[in-house]
Amino acid sequence: MNAPWHVLLVDDDDVFRATLASALTRRGHRVSQAIEIAAALRSACEHAPDAVVLDLRLANESGLRLIEPLLQVHPHARILLLTGYASIATAVEAIKLGAVHYLPKPASVEQILTALGREGGDPDVAPADMPLSVDRLEWEHIQQVLAAHDGNLSATARALKMHRRTLQRKLAKRPVRA
Repeated sequence: MNAPWHVLLVDDDDVFRATLASALTRRGHRVSQAIEIAAALRSACEHAPDAVVLDLRLANESGLRLIEPLLQVHPHARILLLTGYASIATAVEAIKLGAVHYLPKPASVEQILTALGREGGDPDVAPADMPLSVDRLEWEHIQQVLAAHDGNLSATARALKMHRRTLQRKLAKRPVRA
């Protein structure tokens, strides 16, 4: 992102959103902010953002649901999904839906701007040194089943043959490191 862009930040974490907005503004970018899907769509219609930094978890909603409507309003907007709950399943779905990049939190402003500015993938990215841990594989499987059931916790719990509260506890935890 060489020239100043208009960036829409969609995140329900007030401190994170304000900090990122301040950092982007200091770097010469215009910033709009939203905390939920409806407000983000209104802002996108009013301000025509060049880029969107979108959180995966917005209160009780999935940021994945916002990617296609944003691209319908502004087909050339560059969307970056940023999340503290990174998983392979949500990364794949974000890219399939039209996001240009996906980053786990915490991410620096430089990493965010670099991701938004990249035009293609990196064929030289190094594969992991070790396979995923059993705990991480469980997390990835839960995320995959959750995505297959459109975020419906009850349906996901039934599919996993798990009590709904157990599933909620597992989802409330931070993802296990790879």
